[in-house]
Amino acid sequence: MSPARSELTPNPRKTRAVRRLGTVDIAALRAAVLAIPEPVWAAENAAKPNRFEVLDATRHIVFRFVDSPRDWRGSHDRPAWASWRRRLEPVLAQAVADYGYARGVFPRVMLARMPAGGVIHPHIDANPAAKWPHKIHVPLTTNPGVVSFFGGTEHHFPVGEAVEVDNLGPHWVRNDGETDRIHLIFEYYDADQPDPDWLAPFLSASAAP
Repeated sequence: MSPARSELTPNPRKTRAVRRLGTVDIAALRAAVLAIPEPVWAAENAAKPNRFEVLDATRHIVFRFVDSPRDWRGSHDRPAWASWRRRLEPVLAQAVADYGYARGVFPRVMLARMPAGGVIHPHIDANPAAKWPHKIHVPLTTNPGVVSFFGGTEHHFPVGEAVEVDNLGPHWVRNDGETDRIHLIFEYYDADQPDPDWLAPFLSASAAP
């Protein structure tokens, strides 16, 4: 019998609220993102692997994604990664510098575009692959009407400030402004950190017929 999800203990290094990681240089990435044509947004969003009802009208361009929702250790590049890698990697590196991991891995990397008036409904990231990596946001565009709820508190994240958020507690986002909110969102973990005790038996039980 596989462990109950409530027994899949989260990574103790993950924040339980919000962890401010500092300001990063997003100028080049932001300019490139703002130049993405609408048909590209539409096509990438139609092909995205992260289809969840709670995301409502938020559109995504997904660069990297996990192979399975059960295991963060396996991930793959999606087609857009090759052309965007040069712009993304400097921002990713700056955002995670505070962790000091010698072998850090980015299993999921994406852009999330929430329209004016949009919402992301209250939820938790329940899949096992979300329990270990840090979940990090870097706002590329925002407005004063964007409110994010993490760690039991409402927040407004300014453009260019990287933040780790608690994705395992209830969270939601609301855009009450008149412009889109675009965030670079990604996960990050230490490949040298020992795997949790529950991972191997969980995967074995999940694979059983």
